[in-house]
Amino acid sequence: MKLKYKIWFLVALLAFVCNTLVRAQDTAKVESSSEKSAWNVRDFILEHVSDAYEWHITTWNKRQISIPLPVIIYSKTAGWNVFMSNKFKEQSVYRGFTIAGEGKYKGKIVELKENGESARPFDVSITKVTLSLIINSLLLIVIIMTTARSYKKHGFGAKKGFVGFMEMFIMNINDEVIKPCVGNDYRRYSPYLLTVFFFVFLNNIMGTLPMFPGGGNVTGNITITFVLAIITFLIVNISGTKEYWKEIFWPEVPTWLKAPVPLIPVIEVVGMFTKPFALMIRLFANMIAGHSITLGLVTLIFVTVSLGPAMNAGMSAVSILLSVFIGLLELLVAFLQAYIFTMLSAVFIGLARVKPHRK
Repeated sequence: MKLKYKIWFLVALLAFVCNTLVRAQDTAKVESSSEKSAWNVRDFILEHVSDAYEWHITTWNKRQISIPLPVIIYSKTAGWNVFMSNKFKEQSVYRGFTIAGEGKYKGKIVELKENGESARPFDVSITKVTLSLIINSLLLIVIIMTTARSYKKHGFGAKKGFVGFMEMFIMNINDEVIKPCVGNDYRRYSPYLLTVFFFVFLNNIMGTLPMFPGGGNVTGNITITFVLAIITFLIVNISGTKEYWKEIFWPEVPTWLKAPVPLIPVIEVVGMFTKPFALMIRLFANMIAGHSITLGLVTLIFVTVSLGPAMNAGMSAVSILLSVFIGLLELLVAFLQAYIFTMLSAVFIGLARVKPHRK
């Protein structure tokens, strides 16, 4: 193995060890035995993978270091309200609003009514996922524009370094995934599919980093994957050919399967919606599972404290090793999920571009 590859491997290994230690430090708030007995591992994991109104960096000397984010809400009684989220730390209720600690709005901002009830205001706040989405999108634009500027300035010759790496990525996805899956008119859909691939891949990678600006669980948020799936759904059905719609509403099957009871057409229509639904759930579930497993392994260090020093030391070592392994596996999953989302989107578009069958 060449020296530079050894260096890159050690850097990646160190990054994931640091990731594990940072996440372990975040759980250090359960130090006393009373806290350990009452500590809810499930709530701890859900808290770390869910969205938030602040960006938690780390805990230092029992003090939480966080970046407050803008809160932008509208209610019928109080109108528009804009303030920083750290106001909720200074006082639990601010301007009649608070962050719900339980119930169906747990973790969300609610407005307290005079009768004691709470209502959800119109909320367009810049949350952790929103800020992470903005940062990662800007980073992706910079990466792509830097690559494009290099070609504009130096032409289409052999490239080295970062630009050559990007060329390899782009050409591989375009030639090995998009072109064979979509078909002859693949060039129309290459910009969207390449954008989807790099968007998902970059957000997946940034989600594995332990420190700001990484750590945002963008693709582990079902709202994000829902929007991506909806865009693919619209492109597939808007670009569908007459043959595609004929195969849905009047397929070439025995007449009794489509009239008077439209059994096959109903199945085909349901399939139109299950395809993007599968895209949404697959990406969301795989990314949130990776983060949850890593956090679950980290909690072993603190869950086994009451079992004695020997057991705790052994489980701590196992926890760190497995967390590093899962962290490295998340890198592979980050690429695979971006690849699969792009490939399936291309396959669905290719199926919608079906031509009439020649007899």
